[in-house]
Amino acid sequence: MAQQNIEGIDSADAVNPLRDRKVLSFVRRSARLDARLQRAMDNHAARYVLDDIAEEGRLDPAQGFGFTGAYVRDHWGAAAPLTVEIGSGQGENVVAAAAAHPERNFLALEVYDPGVAHTVLLAAKHGLGNLRVARINAPELFAVMEPGVVDEAWTFFPDPWPKMRHHKRRIVQPELAARMHDALGEDGVWRIATDIEDYALHVHEVMDARDDFENVGGLTVSLPTAHVGKGNAGQASSLPHADFVESPRFEGRVLTNFERKGLDAGRVIHDFTYRRV
Repeated sequence: MAQQNIEGIDSADAVNPLRDRKVLSFVRRSARLDARLQRAMDNHAARYVLDDIAEEGRLDPAQGFGFTGAYVRDHWGAAAPLTVEIGSGQGENVVAAAAAHPERNFLALEVYDPGVAHTVLLAAKHGLGNLRVARINAPELFAVMEPGVVDEAWTFFPDPWPKMRHHKRRIVQPELAARMHDALGEDGVWRIATDIEDYALHVHEVMDARDDFENVGGLTVSLPTAHVGKGNAGQASSLPHADFVESPRFEGRVLTNFERKGLDAGRVIHDFTYRRV
């Protein structure tokens, strides 16, 4: 879902700190919308896309912007519990969840225009009133969120950044975890899923030692205790292993084509549930 293809992107552009000035979990790029997606945006963007969050032409929050409970009430029309999906991809999951749970509010965060447009297309098709979409960098948005404004956050199948030197670009990082904790309400949860074994180890390293989140999973899994990169991933099975606690598959996540491809390729899906302490 949030898997991102970086083929065709100049590697220097992807990692040049003078361009980014901060480590990003995605590569900046644009893509032309086909006629169907352009019609969806022309007809429905005003209803679904939050265009006052980010600065025009940028992916950071607008100067002085704060994501508050009052903002949610104004833009969703109801003060219902809010679920935020980080990296909503084509929108299949968040749209299905919003359709199944009209009593909740949903916010889809996606940085790529085709993904935003496809989410808008699906939301309009289902006539949803409880879903909004924002094109913004998630860590920066969470930094300006009012404490307790989010009930759940989802990060499903984020870009694995398989090369060792790019692991710092993975979206699950201590800084985001700290901002996530502040934004979540009492007993709020952060659900994460990946089909990359090394990313699962990364999640455990970032989250399990924190005293502001509790790993509430009930499954025991075995993982290598050392990281591998794109060039030596085949060595993972020969590395020392240890047991870790993870969660059963989240029933609220639909089986998308992306997840099915991972299963068909023989990869194990790792689910995590971290509850705010």
